[in-house]
Amino acid sequence: MFKKISRLFVIKTRWEAYLIIYALALGAMDRGTHYLDRFPGWGGWMLMAACSGAVFLGGAKILDCLKYEKAEKEALKAIPEKI
Repeated sequence: MFKKISRLFVIKTRWEAYLIIYALALGAMDRGTHYLDRFPGWGGWMLMAACSGAVFLGGAKILDCLKYEKAEKEALKAIPEKI
């Protein structure tokens, strides 16, 4: 039962990854606008840039991990099983 539920929280396709990255970007930009309100000027803009930069780094890592997981599955399929 827990295994079935845990599968809901695994990113399996690029489409799911893009949806998650989009949601992260929405939250980061919302947080960035709060920083601009709270810290007007140069400091607020730098904090907003840090928020967007974090999404770029996190999104790239998610997409890279999907690529490596797919390559690992294909490599395991290529290895013949011992009987």
